[in-house]
This record gives sequence, C-alpha cells and structure tokens, in this order.
Amino acid sequence: MFDVHSIRADFPILHQRIHHNPLVYFDNAATTQKPQVVIDEICRVYTQLNSNIHRGVHFLSQQTTEAYEHARRTIQQFIHAEFSQEIIFTSGTTGGINLVAFSFGERYVREGDEILISAMEHHSNLVPWQLMCQRKKARLKVIPLLEDGTLNMEEYYRLLSGRTRLVAVTHASNVLGTINPIKEIIDTAHKHGAFVLIDGAQSVQHIPIHVQELDCDFFVFSGHKLYGPTGTGILYGKHTLLNEMPPYQGGGEMVSCVTFEHTTFNELPFKFEAGTTHYAGAIGMAKAIEYLQKIGLNNIATYEQELLQYLTLRMKEIKGIRIFGQAPQKVPVVSFLIEGVHQYDTGMVLDKMGIAVRTGTHCAQPVMDIYGVEGTVRASLSFYNTREEIDRLIEGILRVKKMFLSP
Repeated sequence: MFDVHSIRADFPILHQRIHHNPLVYFDNAATTQKPQVVIDEICRVYTQLNSNIHRGVHFLSQQTTEAYEHARRTIQQFIHAEFSQEIIFTSGTTGGINLVAFSFGERYVREGDEILISAMEHHSNLVPWQLMCQRKKARLKVIPLLEDGTLNMEEYYRLLSGRTRLVAVTHASNVLGTINPIKEIIDTAHKHGAFVLIDGAQSVQHIPIHVQELDCDFFVFSGHKLYGPTGTGILYGKHTLLNEMPPYQGGGEMVSCVTFEHTTFNELPFKFEAGTTHYAGAIGMAKAIEYLQKIGLNNIATYEQELLQYLTLRMKEIKGIRIFGQAPQKVPVVSFLIEGVHQYDTGMVLDKMGIAVRTGTHCAQPVMDIYGVEGTVRASLSFYNTREEIDRLIEGILRVKKMFLSP
C-alpha cells in the first residue's frame, strides 16, 4: 500500500508552520522538496569525498569520480538510454535546451529550415529556438492549441514539411498539465526526416520514461523538479547526433589536446561538460532517483492521479472557478482563476493560510495570451501531498471568495 504519511516523514521541510499554519506545499511544478536521503548524500560528498573529478590520481578524486560516473549510469538506467555516454550533465532543462539549440543548430540547421514548437511551451523551450532561428535565418512555427488545452494534431501534420529540421515539444505542460502524445509526434516527425527534442521537465517525475522506446533524439529534464538538487539537469541525446554536434562551451575537461594552433575535443560525454560540473549535485540527483525507484514510479503515478482527480472534483464544486486545461491525460497540475479576483490576491491570501501555490504567467506567457488572461493560480501536486491538504486549499479558495466577492 502507498503510505503517504511514511513518505512525508522523509521530507523535513514539510514539517513546519508558515504564518502559524501547517505548510501545504502545492508549488511542485516550480521545484520539489528534497528527501533526507538526498540532503544526507550531498552532505556526504562535501564532508567525505569532495575533490575535483576526472583530474586526480589521489584517493578522494578517484572516489568522487566513481560516484559521479555511477550517477550517470543510474540516470542512464532510469530513462533507459542505450549508452551511458548519451547522458550529459547540465545545469537544468534550460541548460540542456540551450546546448541543443546552439550545437544542433550549428551542425544541422540552414537558412530557410523550420523549427516546430507548440503553443504551450515554457519560455525555456521557446526563446532558445527564437535565438537560434535569428542566428541561422531559420523559421519558427507553432503548433496551436485546442480549447481544452490539447495540441491541434491536425495542424501539426499540416505544419510538418521537408523543411522541418527539428520538432521541440514539452512532454507535459507546466500550466495546463496536458500530457502530449509524444510517441505519435516523434514517429510522424521522423517520417518527414525531422529530429525531435522532448522537454521532460514536467513529466520525468510523474511518468516512467523509456527514451529508446520513444525513439526521441533528445530528452531534457531538471534535477530540482525530480526531488534532487538545484543547478542540475540532464540532456539525453542519441550518440550518433552528439558525436556530430560541435561543443557548446570550451574549457577544461572537454578537450583531448590543446595547442595555440589547434584543439581536439574529448569523447562523449565529456565534450559537452566543460569545466568543473556540479558533481555533488549530480550525485545527489542520482540518490533522488534511487529514492523514487524504491517507491516505484507506477505507484507514484497512480497516487498522484488520484489526488488530481480529487482536486479537480472539489474545484468543480465551487461556482466561479475557471480551470485552464481539461485534457484527458494530465500530470497533477491545476491552473485556475476565481472569477473577479486577481491571481496575486488569491495567492497572497492562501499564503497567509500556509498554502504555497504559484501565481503569474508560469514562464509561459503565450499560453496566457491564448486564453486572454494576465496569469493564473497554479496548484501542482506531488506524491507527498494528501487529500487533507487539498481540503485546506478548497477552504482557502472559499475564504478568498468571501473576502473579495461578498457584498
């Protein structure tokens, strides 16, 4: 059985009071909290192992290097990559996308080529492609949304052409919660000769990922949304592509031979890991993954879907609530507005009740423009949340309505 109370005991930050109220943390799409085992692992690295990786023959350097490379293998197995060298450590989803936008763009994109994204993308999977298109004189095209927050797949098929070089789409929307049909997107793109990047920032913590079965060319995600440290992330790329792409940054470790006249680059994955990486964070991210695997991703997904259904039903009981995103398949994210109440006012009142939600555009301003709103309130759930916490959120929403809408 899924014992949420036992799980909550693993997260020390959850056991505090905010404004004299027990904390309810519903901002998991922005960042997740960290279990004690991850905190302990990072502390262990800095107190027992700490030494720069790959560069020393002494004991501490070798121990830290082995822990770092073990983390790479853990992540390889977690997303079912074929080779460990296809796992590139980055600073996060944003860092991974920018790496691909530069390096893939330099190698594969020519003037007049087209990059295809969706209308629900986070700015991190939009702005880098705009910059790349400006640099390479390519065109950016957008897959539109339907009213329920799902992609207009008929338009996707129409937009694909022989000029499409890359399709970059999110697996799950950070605003709408929509889980996109990425296998269909990938297969169709490949039939047109296009490559595919999947932004997994909002999916990898909720859904088991098998990159070989998906056959995506790139997959990116962040450690801090996966119960791991901030400043960590992963770029998965097929080794055939990564080998052909030029480095994104120059510096130490990513070279094999340097002279004043010429530099040759290191093999994968080191070619894309210039300088001293956040090795303590990478080791901590692997520990977070091991923690999730112990619970079981399928168990987590089942429980989170139960929470999502309960929250959605409770919200629909309240008049004047507008929920954005009604896709049949969603991660546990609910964005909403109370009619007649600004989202910031809602967020501030909920905060005084100890309830943490996100307000604003959620780094997805085009989505707000599509729905004609300035921003929304977002409640994003995790497997350490409970129905009782959802009841407190509903109580808070009713209080907001009473404060701002009662005559």
